[in-house]
Amino acid sequence: MLKIGENPPLVWPQAESIQQFNGLWWVAHTKSRNEKALAHDLMGKNISYFLPMTWRVHHHSHRTIKALLPLFTGYLFFCGSENERVELLKTNRVANLIEVKDQGTLIHELVRFEQALRAGAPLTPYKYLHKGQWCRVIAGPLLGLEGIIVQTKGDTRLVLQINLLGQAASVEIDIDMIEPVEAPHGPAAPGSENPV
Repeated sequence: MLKIGENPPLVWPQAESIQQFNGLWWVAHTKSRNEKALAHDLMGKNISYFLPMTWRVHHHSHRTIKALLPLFTGYLFFCGSENERVELLKTNRVANLIEVKDQGTLIHELVRFEQALRAGAPLTPYKYLHKGQWCRVIAGPLLGLEGIIVQTKGDTRLVLQINLLGQAASVEIDIDMIEPVEAPHGPAAPGSENPV
């Protein structure tokens, strides 16, 4: 774990806003736990990046540990030319590069996070799930169970169905206990545009 002063800055180079960066934006899906190391590498190469991070507190053996961790585990956003993209790949810290087709939308979305983080807002990761999305339970007595996520009267429910009979039942579930997965028979159900 890095000491506070060893953490890379959220934005490189320092600018009033990431909107001032020149070039195309890309999303680097990093190798495991390589987000900060990649940020340091990009600083050394003077390549513009945005790495949203937030403070998290863990309690371990009567000790309180405060760490600055990436808000989106495994992702770093960078902006540059084709040559800078090649330089990024040479770091050997990237598992995959995601091309951004709609540059304007990504910049608009990133600026919101930048504004909140610069203001010191304590952002916490939140699962991005859709109504009708196929999910799997990742903890608790229902571990491994899969179904469709719905919301009713303020609670989140996992719907289990028997298509042959056209019958279904649901169980209340904590949103922190599920993760999205690919549906076994095609895409998520209709109506999946609305976040839970």
